[in-house]
Amino acid sequence: MILYTNKWMKSVAKELVKDVVCVEMNDPKFPEYLKEAKAIFGLGLKADKAFLDAAPNLKVIALTSVGYDGCDLNLIKERGIVLTNTPHVLNETTADLAFGLLMATARRIPEAQEWMKSGNWKGGVTEEIFGTDIHGKRLGLIGLGGIGQAIAKRAHFGFDMTISYHTRTKKNHLPFPATHMGLDELLKTSDFVMVILPLSSETKGLIGKRELELMKKDAILINAARGPIVDEAALYEALKNKEIRAAGLDVFEVEPLPMTSPLFELKNVVLTPHIGSATDATRVGMVRVAAENLLAALRHETPKNQVLK
Repeated sequence: MILYTNKWMKSVAKELVKDVVCVEMNDPKFPEYLKEAKAIFGLGLKADKAFLDAAPNLKVIALTSVGYDGCDLNLIKERGIVLTNTPHVLNETTADLAFGLLMATARRIPEAQEWMKSGNWKGGVTEEIFGTDIHGKRLGLIGLGGIGQAIAKRAHFGFDMTISYHTRTKKNHLPFPATHMGLDELLKTSDFVMVILPLSSETKGLIGKRELELMKKDAILINAARGPIVDEAALYEALKNKEIRAAGLDVFEVEPLPMTSPLFELKNVVLTPHIGSATDATRVGMVRVAAENLLAALRHETPKNQVLK
């Protein structure tokens, strides 16, 4: 049995994979299907010990995502399960969203809309709703993989921005000029700081109170990677006390973001519900890549996007 966990794309799944059962993880029958499943694919899979123990026949996990931080890699490898993901196909779409957050925070677009809805636009616009320029500013990228490079292209070629980046090793032969920096230097010198790297034990809590204090007072932070990379409580305090200008967040430490989160109280933060890859075309593309990975593994071939070698 092959399981697909997202009914909203079941027509595509059934087109690509024969004998697939489409059932969402909150369906009461899901545990019964999981127990028999030989392979599973879909969005939002958290393959931890409890999940794996409930799936004794599982041979393939095909994630419909780039990140695999919710998976117990050691246990998956120990049990001989093939794990795959879907890189590349969502790079441009996620870059669009990340840059959209940058623009929305810099020009205060959600605030301006609410200002209008409240009947405040009675004549000219005063500095109470002024934003900040994007063109010609410095963008600091923490991480420079496929998505990061797609963002950098938009920034450099579209907005004449200066690009700095922080990675463990310097990148060679980039299609745009960029300066490799230590993290502290990047935080001190960037007008916009964008987090766009995977979650790991090394990156969890990477941006905390100390790092936020290093940023310029008028700097903007964007996180379109994983929520736990940024200390949410420290960020809230920095935004509330105007230690940085604003933030744009598509990811959070707890998802869905609880309605009790103090972030909802702030005007200088733009929040979106983890929609980096959420367009029709990209999600279909992700399902197709995941299905190709899954079928290759079932044929005892090496999938194109195998996570564990």
